[in-house]
Amino acid sequence: MVATSGATDAERLRRIEAVTDSTLSRLDVADLFDELLDRVRELLNVDTAAILLLDVHAQQLVATAAKGLEEEVRQAFRVSIGQGFAGRIALTRQPVIIEHVTVREVVNPILLRTGVKSLLGVPVFTRGELIGVLHVGTLIPRRFATDDARMLELVADRIGVASQARAHSLNQNAALALQRSLLPTELPKAPSLEMAARYIPGHVSGVGGDWYDVFTLPSGWLGVVVGDVSGHGLQSAVVMGRIRSALRAYALVSDDPAEALTLLDRKVNHFETGSLSTAMYAMISPDGTTIRISLAGHLSPVLVEPSQPARLLAVQVDPPLGIGYRTPQRRSTAVDFPPGAVLVGYTDGLVERRGELIDTGLARLTSAVPLGSPDTVCATVMTALDIESPSDDVALLVIRRTAPGPTDQGR
Repeated sequence: MVATSGATDAERLRRIEAVTDSTLSRLDVADLFDELLDRVRELLNVDTAAILLLDVHAQQLVATAAKGLEEEVRQAFRVSIGQGFAGRIALTRQPVIIEHVTVREVVNPILLRTGVKSLLGVPVFTRGELIGVLHVGTLIPRRFATDDARMLELVADRIGVASQARAHSLNQNAALALQRSLLPTELPKAPSLEMAARYIPGHVSGVGGDWYDVFTLPSGWLGVVVGDVSGHGLQSAVVMGRIRSALRAYALVSDDPAEALTLLDRKVNHFETGSLSTAMYAMISPDGTTIRISLAGHLSPVLVEPSQPARLLAVQVDPPLGIGYRTPQRRSTAVDFPPGAVLVGYTDGLVERRGELIDTGLARLTSAVPLGSPDTVCATVMTALDIESPSDDVALLVIRRTAPGPTDQGR
C-alpha cells in the first residue's frame, strides 16, 4: 500500500512553528543541522534526511549532515551537479520527487543499500545562490504532497541562513587570527625612542587592510610603517599580510625608503592585481636624530616638537601602490627629530568623515596631538577624534624621541 501525506491548516501552522522556533538560532551550525533534520523527520514522517552542501570549485555536492544516512557523512559522499537525484535538484534548482527509487535515478550506493523507496528533495539557497540540497526519504513507497515540498523548502531556508552564518563566522575568525598574527604584539625597544600603537576595526568583520609595523634593521636604523590596503575582511587582511612581509624584505636590501616602496609597488602591480594600497615608510637613525620618510599615496604624519605647535610634515606624496602604470621616481625626505618630539603616523579612518573635507579632519588631528608620552598621545587623539565606533579601520602609531639625560648633554 502506498502511503500518502497531507495536512490541515492547523497542522501546517504547527509544522512551520517547529522549524522556525527562535531557540534554533542559539545553536551552532552542526547542532542546528542535526536538530532540523530530527524535526523534519518527525514532521514529515520520513525515515531519512540529509543535507549536502555545494563545493563550488569542484562543482560537487558533499554530504554534510544526515539522519538515517549517517554513512554518507562518514564517507564524505560526493555527487556532481547534474548526476543522480541530488545532482538533478542542484542542476534544475527545483524540488524533485521520486515515488519509486530505481538505480537509474539514484547514483548513491549508500542510499540504495539503505532501501529507500521514495524521495523528496529541494535546493538550498543563500542570497539567491545555490549552496546545497536537502532531501528526505521513506523506506516504504510514499506519494509526497505539495505541502511536504513547501515544508522542506522552509527547512532549506533555515539551512541557508545557518550556512551563511557559518561562512561569515569562519571568514571572520580566519581574518581575525591573521590580523592578530600580523600586528605586532609588542613594539621593539630602541635607544632614545618610546612607542605606542592602536588598531580599531571599523566594520563588523573586525578586520581590514590597515596595519602598522616597527622593526630594527641590521644597520641599526628603525623601520616604521603605517599602511592601508583597500577593502575589508579576510581578502584585504591576506593582501595586507603579503604586502607587509614584502616591505620587510625590501627594507633589508635598501636603505632608502623610496627605493623600498618602488620595489614594493612593482610587487603589488605584478602579484596583487587590483589591490590599491597606501603606505608610509620611515627610517629613524640609530641615534634617533633623523627621520627619512617616503609616502606612497599616504597622508603625511604629524610632528610636534617642544615649544612648537603640531604640524603635518611637509613630505612629498607619491602615487599609491598598485595603480597599474609606471609611476614617477619615488622620493624620500629627511627631517630632524629633536629630543622630546613626537611623530604620529595614522590611516585615513582616523581623520576622514562622511560629508566633511579631509582638511577639516587633519586640522582636528593636529590640534589634538599633545606633547607627551606615546600612550598619552594615543589616548588623547582617540578621545578627541571620537572614534569609538569608526566607519573605517583606524591604525595609529606614535613614536617619541626621549629627551637626553644629564650624561648625554654636550655630546
